[in-house]
Amino acid sequence: MNNNLDYGIIGNCRSAALISKTGSLDWCCLPEFDSSSVFAKLLDDNIGGSFEFLVSTEYAVSQAYVDNTCILVTQFYSEENTFEVHDFMPRYKKENGDYYAPPEVIRYIKHIKGQPKFKVKYNPKLEYALGKTNTYIKDDFIVSLTEKEKFDSLFLYTNFDKNAVVHGKEITLKTDGYFQVGYNEKLLTSTATKVCIELDRTKAYWLDWMERTPTYKSYNAEISRSAMTLKLLSYEKTGAVLAAVTTSLPETIGEVRNWDYRFCWIRDASMVIKVVSYLGHKRMAKRYLSFIINLIPDKDENLQIMYGINGEKQLTELQLDHLKGYMNSKPVRIGNAAFSQRQNDIYGILMDVIHQQLVKFNTDIENGEELWSITKGIVWVVNKHWQEPDKGIWEFRTEDRHFTFSKVLCWVAIDKAIKVAKILGKDHKLKKWLPLEKQIKEDIMSNAWNDDAKAFTQSYGSTDLDTSVLLMEPYGFILAKDPKYISTVKAIEHELSNDGLLYRYKNKDDFGLPSSSFTICTFWFINSLYKIGEEQKAKKLFDQLLSYSNHLGLFSEDIDFKTKRLLGNFPQAYSHLALIETAINLSKITKEEKVK
Repeated sequence: MNNNLDYGIIGNCRSAALISKTGSLDWCCLPEFDSSSVFAKLLDDNIGGSFEFLVSTEYAVSQAYVDNTCILVTQFYSEENTFEVHDFMPRYKKENGDYYAPPEVIRYIKHIKGQPKFKVKYNPKLEYALGKTNTYIKDDFIVSLTEKEKFDSLFLYTNFDKNAVVHGKEITLKTDGYFQVGYNEKLLTSTATKVCIELDRTKAYWLDWMERTPTYKSYNAEISRSAMTLKLLSYEKTGAVLAAVTTSLPETIGEVRNWDYRFCWIRDASMVIKVVSYLGHKRMAKRYLSFIINLIPDKDENLQIMYGINGEKQLTELQLDHLKGYMNSKPVRIGNAAFSQRQNDIYGILMDVIHQQLVKFNTDIENGEELWSITKGIVWVVNKHWQEPDKGIWEFRTEDRHFTFSKVLCWVAIDKAIKVAKILGKDHKLKKWLPLEKQIKEDIMSNAWNDDAKAFTQSYGSTDLDTSVLLMEPYGFILAKDPKYISTVKAIEHELSNDGLLYRYKNKDDFGLPSSSFTICTFWFINSLYKIGEEQKAKKLFDQLLSYSNHLGLFSEDIDFKTKRLLGNFPQAYSHLALIETAINLSKITKEEKVK
């Protein structure tokens, strides 16, 4: 099993799959992102199930994406024999304007030279490998079935000898071939020509999507790959955005901080949408706002912090005890009990996106009336609850506190609501809203600052530091040149930085002291250094952080302080949106570093 999450992601905005650097399909849920897995070697390398290509030791293996696409190419090469596996999930526009995105993975095998030989290990394990999966060879396809726990099936179409595929016999490659793994049985015969057309259409889709993405003079490759990864984490059907495509990848190996991230957190998703619409992808933003509008039918309905990707409000948490977990890190969880927590910051983050959309697409905004209703509803909720404690951005599962970040984002909610009211000409609201904004700001300034720490601290009356308070500046609460902000940045660097990687916080939480760095926090810190004028230091730390990505430039949620290996769910929307924001800021630096 991979020790550093050396995986590539493929997907089509309906589901996704993870392919290891040696071409093994180790994680895939069908028909949708949050369905049960059909391959889960990622979570159990004995019983999870995988789809692998086995070659002799004469072959070396390399892997890269086709430029500006999400088509992943794994090359197996030796002096005499070479072939490539082009992995993708089909996605392209149909004539009627809808998108074709079937629940299937295509593995196109391209003959490059010689007569390469390989064996296939095709071992699907349906329904999280709970029951027994039986595989049968039929005339037109290979079908895998499970019936004990629950009926489910998976179809494999191929132009290779089906018997050789199922029984792992050696195959000699003379011309191109394909494997098409799908949730549904095909109505029309599958052929290599059709699969090749799917590949070309999917490639054209991604090239077209990337053509609408701006280019930057620095870090363009990193920004592009991160943008495509965020697109892969969006769910076409409803407009939801996932935090990650995996469940239960541990924040620390062998510990229990293992959560299911295949859901839409309002905070993460809103931050993603803000970044992606800044890059000009208006459609993703519009679809996400529709998702939000559909979630809030009643004006006084409190927002949950997270929802299922189809808008589900109950996300019951269960443990799959039969799976041993990634690197033996139990438990494996599906569902997430955090859905019932109160986190007051989500209102400000959502309000920030609504404001951005109105500024950016003012003349073209759909659902303007609904968005104004949501704006008024958010102000009503914030006015009622901002003085109450909550669980905070890091989802402490025990006591509620007056977290500084939550208070600042309550202020952001009112600040952005005031700006929205002005844009929409609803000035009569300002009489009520302006005093509320002032009241929240004064409360934060007098309670969140700690003279001993010389910083804004994690919560009122505490001396503990927390990287989330670095966002006070980007959200407009405080100026970068304010001595209190500069002092906070310095204090956080002193207390929470470890070899250029940041702790979220160091005070013990429900599970003890974290031993891994939360990736987004390091990006926030680098951004704050840039904002207070320490540009070259910021750039140096950014380049160092980029070097910790996997071989394809992808990041998970966490990085181990000692080994620098990637940990936590993968790929992580949070990490990639922060990468884009930081890279765009740093790409504005024009002065070259002096040669030492």
